[in-house]
Amino acid sequence: MTERNQGPVAARVDPEAESFTADFELTDHTGMVQTDEDFRGRWMLVFFGFANCPDVCPMGLATITQVMDELGTPSSAVQPLFITVDPERDTPSALANYVPQFGQGILGLSGPPDQIERTAETFRIYYQKIEEASAPDGYTMGHTSSFLLFDPEGEFVRIYEYDDEPGLIVTDLRERIGA
Repeated sequence: MTERNQGPVAARVDPEAESFTADFELTDHTGMVQTDEDFRGRWMLVFFGFANCPDVCPMGLATITQVMDELGTPSSAVQPLFITVDPERDTPSALANYVPQFGQGILGLSGPPDQIERTAETFRIYYQKIEEASAPDGYTMGHTSSFLLFDPEGEFVRIYEYDDEPGLIVTDLRERIGA
């Protein structure tokens, strides 16, 4: 068993934790600075990960893409965000090559390590650099693999797991956004 499959990657956000609000200032994969305020009025579906992730992140992004496709027109009320936990490798230009592979609606966000650290703390997610000789550049990242849903005011609503059935997420989102 590797850390990548059984260890920190599977860390979860505590669903019983008290409510919190999205708060970030990061650069998107098109080079634009984005803050949580830019998404007020829309639901945010936030997933933390990294482009060199061999399994969890591609699966999570594919799930988000499927959810957005199944939502159809009401998907315009939801902004999926992929926030890197590996700013050393995942520059905005690196994310520009990675994130669009999963759909045009997902926005990749990066920033300097201190901004990523502040963002992770705000969102109450775990991440850690893990030395692994066989991984690209000799390391991988352990991280929370859940999707966090925030309402149009930026308040935390709930968690979905990256491996949840997309149809269940779609049903829940439709109820919440009134679609």
